[in-house]
Amino acid sequence: MTGHGWGECAKDGFKVTVEVSSVNRKQTEITVALPRELEVLEASIRDEILRHVSRGRLTVRVSLQTAPGQEARRVHLNRALAHAYARQFNRLAHELKLSQPVSLDTLLRAPGVLESEAELAEPSRFWPAIQKALRQALRGLIRTREREGAHLRKELCHRMRLIQRAAAQVAKRAPAAARRYRQGLLRRIRLAGLNPADLDPDRLRQEVVLFADRSDITEELTRLQSHFQQFYDCLKTNEPVGRMLDFLAQEMNREINTIGAKANDAQIARQVVVLKTELEKFREQVQNVE
Repeated sequence: MTGHGWGECAKDGFKVTVEVSSVNRKQTEITVALPRELEVLEASIRDEILRHVSRGRLTVRVSLQTAPGQEARRVHLNRALAHAYARQFNRLAHELKLSQPVSLDTLLRAPGVLESEAELAEPSRFWPAIQKALRQALRGLIRTREREGAHLRKELCHRMRLIQRAAAQVAKRAPAAARRYRQGLLRRIRLAGLNPADLDPDRLRQEVVLFADRSDITEELTRLQSHFQQFYDCLKTNEPVGRMLDFLAQEMNREINTIGAKANDAQIARQVVVLKTELEKFREQVQNVE
């Protein structure tokens, strides 16, 4: 399901901002973008997200900024490292016979000479602020996903009603299939120039019974009704049901395919086409459900 959330938290002179966005995906996939000094917190961020979200492709961006007015106080000069750089730079300049001395600007640009307090602090120090901002962002994400979910619920219910209607038409026509087969068989016998009265009635009866047994779809229709009920049961829970609905769609597809293969009837075949068409639309929407 798609969604977006944003949160921030200011603490100890720093401001943490977290942005979370999600798009549809059958499984759970999380991408986290963190400042270098906070990368060790990625596992904690993933665990927090998985407590709230069970499906979708999520992108998380975390930024850490110094609060306004605190910039100078939060920068530290590593004097020992600066002196070491100066000695090495001057030695290299002497070896290369360069007359220009090493500038202060060059030293300040050297890695590690100027360090922020965030780089010096333990990452765990920032976790409470990150967790607070992350939870705020997740609440926003969930609200937007819930709005989309309400629309998906209406669409899935509409598709399910169409599927049930077609299944009811199949169930209504199925009991008379053997009788229609017997009539068709007698008609073909007459077209062949034969007299049905001259045939062995027991042989004719056996042929009709065998057809009725091969084409019986009572079991498949019963299982379809069970799947329909499970769908409505899923609507009553607050737990994630996307994977369950995906499984039900697969099982309904299996039953519909069997009905199409067994039922030797043109009217039933037309309803099977309707069932497959609506079920495919149902399955496409199910992929968006958490």
